[in-house]
Amino acid sequence: MKKEVKDTIIADLGKKLSEYPHFYLVDVTGLDAEKTSDLRRKCFKNEIKMVVVKNTLLHKAFEASDVDFTPVYESLKGTTAVMFTSTANVPAKMLKEYKKEGIPALKAAYAEESFYVGADKLDELAALKSKNEVIAEIVALLQSPAQNVVSALQSGGQTIHGVLKTLGERAE
Repeated sequence: MKKEVKDTIIADLGKKLSEYPHFYLVDVTGLDAEKTSDLRRKCFKNEIKMVVVKNTLLHKAFEASDVDFTPVYESLKGTTAVMFTSTANVPAKMLKEYKKEGIPALKAAYAEESFYVGADKLDELAALKSKNEVIAEIVALLQSPAQNVVSALQSGGQTIHGVLKTLGERAE
């Protein structure tokens, strides 16, 4: 491969590293063409950009980045696919489906500005909440006390109305 082509690939990887806040390094050794195609389709459906890349080129892209990716350097062995994503837990949930077969296997991940090295971290990554999920939980928690107050006021009003009605109908 010519140096110009390598430089272009490194620059492209660097651009993706800055564009996407999360990435997963996945071992795809042993995937045949059909399973690879199936994995790519699932990635596309889940808005994940999957790129199979040479480890040396990825290492150089990491070195050129502003972030220190030293913890994932040891994971750059064998056949590596990089899954770039905007939502931290989506690739982990997808990879859990393949967990029985063992392929593809998680090597490392960079999600929510933290490093996860090893296939045993897959459950932790799948449990991460996305930004939208956290916002939805906060809104639900904030709405809950307000709904309780409104409900109490409405039932109180009905209770007072009932008492007044009963008193008004009662013969003196």
